[in-house]
Amino acid sequence: MQLTEPQQNLLRKLPGIDRILEQARSDPFFDAVPRTLLTRVSRTLVDGLRKAVIHGEHAIGLDDLADDRVMARLKGHIDCELMPALRPVINATGVVVHTNLGRSLLAEPAVENVARISRRYSNLEFDLVKGARGLRYSAIEGILCEISGAEAAMAVNNNAAAVLLCLDTLARGKEAVVSRGELVEIGGSFRIPDVMARSGARLREVGTTNRTHLRDYEQAVGDETGLLMKVHTSNFSVVGFTKSVSARELVELGRKHGIPVMEDLGSGSFIDLSAFGLTREPTVQEAVAAGIDVVTFSGDKLLGGPQAGLIVGKKPILDAVKKNPLTRALRIDKMTLAALESTLRLYRDPQKAVYAIPTLRMLTVPFAEIERRAERFVAMAQADAPERLSVRMTDGFSRVGGGSLPLQELPTRCVGLEIDGLSANAVERRMREHVPPVIGRIEDDRFVLDFRTVRDEEIDTLAAAVRNLLEP
Repeated sequence: MQLTEPQQNLLRKLPGIDRILEQARSDPFFDAVPRTLLTRVSRTLVDGLRKAVIHGEHAIGLDDLADDRVMARLKGHIDCELMPALRPVINATGVVVHTNLGRSLLAEPAVENVARISRRYSNLEFDLVKGARGLRYSAIEGILCEISGAEAAMAVNNNAAAVLLCLDTLARGKEAVVSRGELVEIGGSFRIPDVMARSGARLREVGTTNRTHLRDYEQAVGDETGLLMKVHTSNFSVVGFTKSVSARELVELGRKHGIPVMEDLGSGSFIDLSAFGLTREPTVQEAVAAGIDVVTFSGDKLLGGPQAGLIVGKKPILDAVKKNPLTRALRIDKMTLAALESTLRLYRDPQKAVYAIPTLRMLTVPFAEIERRAERFVAMAQADAPERLSVRMTDGFSRVGGGSLPLQELPTRCVGLEIDGLSANAVERRMREHVPPVIGRIEDDRFVLDFRTVRDEEIDTLAAAVRNLLEP
């Protein structure tokens, strides 16, 4: 590539790494920056300037190579390097259990317990009564049994793991009978048939997509049957001409033939949310009361806790599951246990749980409270704002998310932003680049903030993000 004289001149003016490091020594900003990091970032910076000059991707002039400009660029690069990859964002999408944004927020008691346990040694696998090695499940087994009514309980790292572990324990090398209409696929293309294949169980489908009868299960029972399985279709709904077999019917069939019955509840809930105007979901307590031998569900969806797969049921079956060698590979750590125990304890008082657990609070928050947040933000955003900013409040619908209550529409109050000279996509990108990032949605060529999932303490930050958009 033939370089022009101005390009050659700029290349000669590029700062050397030694010079940059020498200048950094006299700037307190770099005192806490490891020298290896500073050297690497300096080289990256100079390489970037060199490529910009050669390829003309960005206009580079002599002023850009001045010491103060170079050091300012270097500080920006260092700031990016020191910023954690995993960091908080403001969820203004209106999706409460947003998988991409970390699903459920932890209740304050859970956060405090995680901090308390993680900074000290703990009795994770030590029985303080016997003075000998214990089981990590003991931290949550008692409270899980108390809430659910089950004989025994344990937890692994997510619900897919819980399903895999139970299938491997109960049906490896045998048939697991499932309704064709319940062969669900969850996020990330994880499918019940695939999990079943990994467990060593053989899938035996019965019924049709929309209708499955008890006789379909009974006709499938044979010498190779190891498990009758029911899967709650928590992330989709089949309506119209439908028929499904109840948990109690399946339990009676299982007892008749001496076959264990398992139910995967998916999102799982300890509270009947229909009392708050939401679509009714089967609760964990109802599944246990129906006589299901083993029930699995998630900890970080409707339950509102950390990521975990919870397993409750009959003691003989749970004892077998706990002895499965896979259990060690799928076990949860002390921080998850700390958060889970504190979250579960809140369910001793359901009213307190609804208020204290952020997921439940967001799902049941009165419309008037959402509107108050939106109005407060609008007032702050419009204060001394230029005419090119248009802020408009609109009604909308939030979603539960996380594969839960797929048909549920939650009335909400939104604020749409339009800025002359900036497209909706440009507004979305710049809000996403803000610190902390603001994640919203685009509707009708307008960037929209849904205030169901915006917390009171985040409104000032949202207003600051909008003011940042308006700066030249």
